[in-house]
Amino acid sequence: MYQIACIGFIEAIQRFNFEYNVELSTYSVQYMIGEIKKFLRDDGIIRISRSIKELGIKIKELERIYMAKTGEAICVGRLSEILELPEETIYMAIEASQTIESINAKIGEEGKEIIETLAAEEDEQTKIVDKITILEMIKNLNYREREIIDLRYFKDKTQMQVAKILGISQVHVSRIEKKILNEFRNKLLA
Repeated sequence: MYQIACIGFIEAIQRFNFEYNVELSTYSVQYMIGEIKKFLRDDGIIRISRSIKELGIKIKELERIYMAKTGEAICVGRLSEILELPEETIYMAIEASQTIESINAKIGEEGKEIIETLAAEEDEQTKIVDKITILEMIKNLNYREREIIDLRYFKDKTQMQVAKILGISQVHVSRIEKKILNEFRNKLLA
C-alpha cells in the first residue's frame, strides 16, 4: 500500500500548481487515496482488459465444445480461424486466463507453502533454473513450433496426432521437434 501511495504522491507532485493556494501535503492526499482505491478496485494481481478476459472465456468454451465433439484438443490455428483473430491474440488470451499461483500458496495435506517445498540443494536449484530457462526458450519459438512442443510435451500427443491437428506430415513434425530439442540442449549445456 505504501508503494501505491507513493505513486499517487508522484502524480500529485507532477500536477501540483502553486497557484492552487493549498499545501502540497493536502493536495497530494487525494491523489494517494485515489491510487489506493484504484489498486483495490482492480480484481487481480495483474490487470487484464475486459475484452481479453471475455475472449479467454470464449476460447475455453470453444475448447470444451470441440473436445466434447471430437475428443481432441483444438489447436490455436483453428481457434484463430473460428474467431477471425490473429493467433498472437489467441495466445495472449489463453495466457492471460491462466491462474496465477503465489509461492506462498498452501499445498498438500500438510498445508506447506510452495516456497517451503523448493529444496535448497544445488541440483534442485539447477533443475528450477533449467525449467525457467526452457519456458523462456519456448516463449521465443514461433507459433507452429510452440504448438508442437505444447501438444507433444504438455498434452502428451503423439507425433502422428500432432501432424493431424496441424495438418502437416508426421515426418515434418519429427524434424521440427528434433531441431527444437537440439537448440534447447545446446542452450542448456552452454
